[in-house]
Amino acid sequence: MGFHVELPADLTTTDFDLKMMFASKLFEEGIITSGQGAQIVGISRRSFIELLGQYGVAAFQTEEDDLLEDIANA
Repeated sequence: MGFHVELPADLTTTDFDLKMMFASKLFEEGIITSGQGAQIVGISRRSFIELLGQYGVAAFQTEEDDLLEDIANA
């Protein structure tokens, strides 16, 4: 599947950044996996996970209740 978007000519964002923003948002929303995100961007899964923080997305989606339970069991 593919799609085409017309962007303003003066947009200074790179293709890579646009793909990362798109894929990281889909990942954050739980729509795609990290592997699928990496495929969209054209990088390894490891690189995708390492870059997520630079785009404001946590690499691991842990619910607060799960985290509190893990702390209590530690």
